[in-house]
Amino acid sequence: MQTAQPAIPLVPGVETGGTGAWRTPVELGLLGAIWGASFLFMRVAADDFGPAPLVEMRLGLGAVVLLPFLWRSRASFPARIWPKLVVIGAINSVVPFLLFAWAAQRAPAGVGAISNAMTVLFTALVGFLFFGEKIGTRRSVALLAGFAGVVVLASGRSAGASIGWAVVAGCTASLMYGVGANLVRRELAGLPAAGVAAATLGTSALLVLPVAIARWPQQPIPLESWLSAGMLGVLCTGIAYVMLYRLIQRIGPSRTATVTYLVPLFGVAWAWWLLDEPLTVTMGIAGAIILGSVAISQRAPR
Repeated sequence: MQTAQPAIPLVPGVETGGTGAWRTPVELGLLGAIWGASFLFMRVAADDFGPAPLVEMRLGLGAVVLLPFLWRSRASFPARIWPKLVVIGAINSVVPFLLFAWAAQRAPAGVGAISNAMTVLFTALVGFLFFGEKIGTRRSVALLAGFAGVVVLASGRSAGASIGWAVVAGCTASLMYGVGANLVRRELAGLPAAGVAAATLGTSALLVLPVAIARWPQQPIPLESWLSAGMLGVLCTGIAYVMLYRLIQRIGPSRTATVTYLVPLFGVAWAWWLLDEPLTVTMGIAGAIILGSVAISQRAPR
């Protein structure tokens, strides 16, 4: 599961009751709201910063927030593992972040949030095609339904303009998340998850830095765009990752993955409430189809 965030590693987690009865739904809802807001912040800041400078802000600030976790577990990261971290960071952060930022310049925030829900399906598809995982009839049907939802979403228009290429960019970003999820699970298993997130974000920030400097906007950047970029990096990347890994440790990856259903809902709601972006019939139909397909793919077999 990915929503503009790192791949969820498969680590054990058990919730023993007590305060967890109310704590878990609250934290899942809060995480869904934060990640849904990331598409709002990208929509606000993308035009003023441009994709590369905005992504550099996001990666750099997120890495700074998570740096203490990397420092604490630094002994687990020998020199030989860093080339893998660089490659996986590029796949799991640089490319999808750039694609979502590019799409945010061309389509409503809700379009990116809905496209992001395809990550779960792409993760299963990549595992089947390249890593020998079984996909089964249920997930095959879910994939077909999800792709049908993407076609519906891409056929829509915003303010009279086609959003097809923005949908393609968002779905390609979700595909990269699917590749990254499989690579993290296979290549970085056993490493501290928060440390991995810090390392991949930090190396990714270094990769994007030359392009960000070359493309840094010449005109003054409005305060609201600076604030949006800051929130995107600190809240939606750094703090959200900490929340993610705490949830995984407490309740396990499968239950944490249910946040996937909340991100598009919050993404559309934030954009409607704060940016006055309309919820079109096409977006509603596509969102229902994609989220339904994700729900089918996540159902445990009898």
